[in-house]
Amino acid sequence: MILILLMKFDTPLIKTKFIKRYKRFFVDVMLNDEILTAHCPNSGSMMGLLNEGEYAWISESKNTERKLKYTLEILEYNKEKVGVNTHLTNRIVEEALINKKIKELEKFDQVKREVKFNDNTRFDFLVSNKNEQAFVEVKNVTLKREIDCAEFPDAPTTRGQKHLLELINAKEKKYQAYLIFLIQREDCNIFRISKDIDKKYYENFIQAKKKGVKFLCYSSKVTDKEIILNKKIEIKY
Repeated sequence: MILILLMKFDTPLIKTKFIKRYKRFFVDVMLNDEILTAHCPNSGSMMGLLNEGEYAWISESKNTERKLKYTLEILEYNKEKVGVNTHLTNRIVEEALINKKIKELEKFDQVKREVKFNDNTRFDFLVSNKNEQAFVEVKNVTLKREIDCAEFPDAPTTRGQKHLLELINAKEKKYQAYLIFLIQREDCNIFRISKDIDKKYYENFIQAKKKGVKFLCYSSKVTDKEIILNKKIEIKY
């Protein structure tokens, strides 16, 4: 029997209103006429989500040694909840892998996190069975500029460019290689690479596809209680 472990928030989230983001990793929010500062666990641009007055959901840490006791977890846009905490992305995917919710990877029964590939690269997961091994890299997606369409990246990413080349390298070393785009929102049914934002990432993406790297995309069901894998999303090449 498979143990189902959902990505539930450790404590109830607090509903606030977004004011601003600054210095990349700080956000100010309003709660009952009081301004609170929270940690922003997202290094991307968060394009389209930083709208003053929209609802922002934050968590409160019980760790008294933390500099900031609040963390930004969810931003709303047009009443749609969007998960912005990139530290949760791998946890959501790991639980989906363990519970075999990703059909393309359900043949693998062993899941290892943060596995070293070479001196310069660790991939998010190594999944395996008796006959096969596959490296899996995961990218968090929040960008939506057009109706129904999610995009990645939301800012140029040299790290992401490198990961694509390393997945090609893994494929050449006889591993299977996958990249999962996890959309932390429910209002998208197609996905594409935002080549106008990062042309080099798009070029590496096309090269990786030609070399046999496999790409998957899934949306998430986002609530103030939990974030879980939702459904497979079509990738537009």
